[in-house]
Order: sequence, then structure tokens, then C-alpha cells
Amino acid sequence: MAHIICIANQKGGVGKTTTAINLSAALAVSGKMTLLVDCDPQANATTGIGIDKAVLDKTLYHGMIGGAAAKSLILDSEIETLKIIPSRVELIGFEVEMMSNPQREKALKNLLNEVRDLFEYIILDCPPSLSLLTLNAMTASDFLLIPLQSEFYALEGLGQLLQTIKRIKQRLNPNLKIAGILLTMFDKRTNLSHQVAEDAEKYFKDLVFKTRIPRNVRLGEAPSFGKSILLYDATSAGAKSYFDLANEIISKNY
Repeated sequence: MAHIICIANQKGGVGKTTTAINLSAALAVSGKMTLLVDCDPQANATTGIGIDKAVLDKTLYHGMIGGAAAKSLILDSEIETLKIIPSRVELIGFEVEMMSNPQREKALKNLLNEVRDLFEYIILDCPPSLSLLTLNAMTASDFLLIPLQSEFYALEGLGQLLQTIKRIKQRLNPNLKIAGILLTMFDKRTNLSHQVAEDAEKYFKDLVFKTRIPRNVRLGEAPSFGKSILLYDATSAGAKSYFDLANEIISKNY
């Protein structure tokens, strides 16, 4: 049965989608059958893995409102062991349509239960907000991975996220655990990056992943070609760091 890992932080621009795509690819290349689920109406993970949104007839939205079975939503990627459930802008409508449904926070969990036995890892890419879609992802997950940008104010928004996690554990998903905090856009040449890392380790101790994702031009270029960094430039520092992260997650049995 799959380990479901949700990648969330209500701050935008912290490397959520980059991490979702490249961690999924690294797990898949490591021999783990992996499903990437794009839970963001902006659908950057969908395009970043090479899916043309314009030709899709069904997306995650149709599954979450009960209009399609999970298996019918799964698409292939360029990596044989990596599949994706794509998203598109209509996913915004989920929040409005499900607002009065008492099971609204469990729609994604119920959908993924249909295919959970087919995969070893399911990675959920969340929107940059603590919305109903993010609550669905956290309710469906076993573990939460929090990307943290190595910049000033990075730790400031974490308090709100941790409060949300606490409420979800109380009300919706008592088994949710924090897999770890991932330092992204880390520039080892700057004092600021090292200071953020030091502060994160002081407050969160062993929750901070040993792997740090560097600032890397190739990582930024890869999505515009619809490829993970592993397919775009497997020798880059970005590719190596996501392999390291995948190995860290596998070794900890997340």
C-alpha cells in the first residue's frame, strides 16, 4: 500500500511543485511505482511533467466531485514507473461545489483509496494556500513534507501551517506525521542560507532533512521543457539533490 506524502506550505515560491515533480521522478527512477497528484488549479505539476492540459477530457476535479473513477484519471509520463493524475483550472470549482457537503475534506482520500494498492508512493502537490484543496491533501496523507525557502522571513509562516496540521490531526487525520522540513533554494555561498538552516535545525531539530536543494539554473529551466530535472539534466546539482532526498525518504520508510 502506498505511502502518501503531501508537499505543502501556504507560502508561494518555496519550491513545492519543483519538489513534487522531482521527488516523484527520483522515487520512480529508484524503482518505486509512484503517482504524482496535481492538487493545484494552476496545474504547474501537470505541465511541468509534460502533459498538455488543452487535450485533457478528465482531471482530478472530475474525480473529486465523484464524476470519474481514479483509475480513469491516471496518465503515463516519460518515466515508466511514474504516473500522474493531472489538474486544470476547473479544480477551483471544487471548493464552491463541495462547500455544503459534510464529507468535503475527505473527497481526495476516498478517491486515492481506489488506487492506493497500485503504488508504493503517492506524492500530492498542493496549492500555495491553506484552502479546502490543501485540507483534502493533508487528510489523505500519511506524511507532510514542508519545503522551506532559504530566505529572510522563511520561518515566519510556519507557525500558521503547524497550527493547521494540529487541527487536522485532531479532527480529520490523527495519523498525519511531519516527514520533514526541506530547505530549498539553498545557496551555500550566502550567510543568509546558512542562518536559515541553523534556525530551522534549532527549532525543528531532527525534522529538518539532511538534503538541501540548491539554487540551480537547470532546476528552473526543466519545467519549461515539460521534464523533471532527472530527464533534463541528470548530472546537475539539482538532480543529485533530489536523488539524495528520495534516498533519505526511502531509508526512513516514509
